[in-house]
Amino acid sequence: MSKTVSSHGVFTLAGSPAQVIAGAATCHNPANAVGNTPVLRIEQPLSPLGRGFWAKLEGFNPGGMKDRPALHMVGQAKARGDLRPGAMIVESTSGTLGLGLALAGIVHGHPVTLVADPGMEPMMHRMLCAYGTSVEMVTEPHPVGGWQQARRDLVAEILDRTPNAYCPDQYNNPDNVAAYEPLALELVSQLGRVDVLVCSVGTGGHSAGVARVLRRYFPDLRLIGVDTVGSTIFGQPAGPRLMRGLGSSILPRNVDYAAFDEVHWVAPGEAVWACRKLAASHHATGGWSVGAVALVSGWIARENEPHTRIAAVFPDGPHRYFDTVYNDEFCAAHGLLDVEPPAEPDVIAEPGDRVVSRWTRCATVADPAVVAGCAP
Repeated sequence: MSKTVSSHGVFTLAGSPAQVIAGAATCHNPANAVGNTPVLRIEQPLSPLGRGFWAKLEGFNPGGMKDRPALHMVGQAKARGDLRPGAMIVESTSGTLGLGLALAGIVHGHPVTLVADPGMEPMMHRMLCAYGTSVEMVTEPHPVGGWQQARRDLVAEILDRTPNAYCPDQYNNPDNVAAYEPLALELVSQLGRVDVLVCSVGTGGHSAGVARVLRRYFPDLRLIGVDTVGSTIFGQPAGPRLMRGLGSSILPRNVDYAAFDEVHWVAPGEAVWACRKLAASHHATGGWSVGAVALVSGWIARENEPHTRIAAVFPDGPHRYFDTVYNDEFCAAHGLLDVEPPAEPDVIAEPGDRVVSRWTRCATVADPAVVAGCAP
């Protein structure tokens, strides 16, 4: 294929259409559209020019990052015989895994029932139904485990009354962790070296899975976890959580506590600020997790030498957040507008030192169940 330049300096391509689009994917199955997502360089205004980070844009998957574990968990369950032909898949979700399971149900020929709570965005609910899933809603939070435990309790009820139904159990299923090996290998291919990996933490799947593989190639990799205020994952007490997709009111077994070098908690207004700055400066953003991860990654880039190669996983795109993160009325009602984060986080020595309400970091990471002496 040859390239010519017009008198106006505009390039035109000579050759067949097949030559021009040789790099584009051709999918005979929607599962083939998952993976090989791009990385984007992020610098100002989140970090100074020349000291930025690389964002892995998982929103380029059909439904987001959790397409990867949904397809892998369902495929492995079928291979083991845990999921029988045509049996129902049942799972708890705040949204993104639901999109992945909807895809997996279509690909593998299984009906899907998802259990959600009133915090699920109306757009997400409608899209899940459009993809052919059944969505059941819990109406009251569990007195200890909140909405998450209430959803899991309803999942158990559905499993009891539905013959052969199968639950992937994203919080505790090791296949969730293993599903992220391709993402890690993509980062190796795209960046050549990764010194710091920044991940939001919810089920613990992608932080554990990506870091495990990257450390085969880069043993000195630092893993930074990003959580939300009000989450119990890293030893803070449970509290109200406005942000969806990261954090938890239960302790998922997939969280690899020993793998983390430090954890940051981020508040909703700080995540909104970062999301909107990303949108205006890089045309690449997403929801709560993306904003929180971007905020922390920008600080890490400012604090480290310019040659430090930082990879940040952006789990999804902005579309499901049009009525929350990108809705001025919603943000104003929750006090999230014009909340400019500080230049650096607060610091605590131990997760239990105090209850955090704004961006805070801690270099001590331990399993709260072990610390409390109640680990299995």
